[in-house]
Amino acid sequence: MGCGVVTTSSEHPLAAEGFSPPGTGLDHTFGVEYVEVTGDRVVLRCEVKPTMLQPYGIVHGGAYCALVESAASIAAGTWFRGRGQVVGVANHTNFVRATRAGTLTATATPVQRGRTQQLWQVDIVDDTDRLVAKGEVRLANVTDADRLGR
Repeated sequence: MGCGVVTTSSEHPLAAEGFSPPGTGLDHTFGVEYVEVTGDRVVLRCEVKPTMLQPYGIVHGGAYCALVESAASIAAGTWFRGRGQVVGVANHTNFVRATRAGTLTATATPVQRGRTQQLWQVDIVDDTDRLVAKGEVRLANVTDADRLGR
């Protein structure tokens, strides 16, 4: 079952597969829209909101990290679908350029996809396609996610 293009943030691409219900979680808080969702690429978009800014009025680094994590997790989960779930184990995000307003677009592409883990690269660009953050997320492929956090 392919996810295709998701046009609203309430249509979470993997809601039926154990991800947070639509309309909840950090993606909802950020107003994330899934533009493209496949096992080979995920593109998400969101408008910069005042709640995403740090005290100097620029996008908080944690917001970039969260977008990187969301894009990589959805991509990895879509690729691993039917075999289990994925869980992020490392997120390394570099902040390249300050952003105060506008739209952020994050694109996740695979670096490595294996039996036990995956590595995804995520680039975040601004309205003018300037790179504002670049991250990598390593994810573990797990077959029993119910035991996590217990």
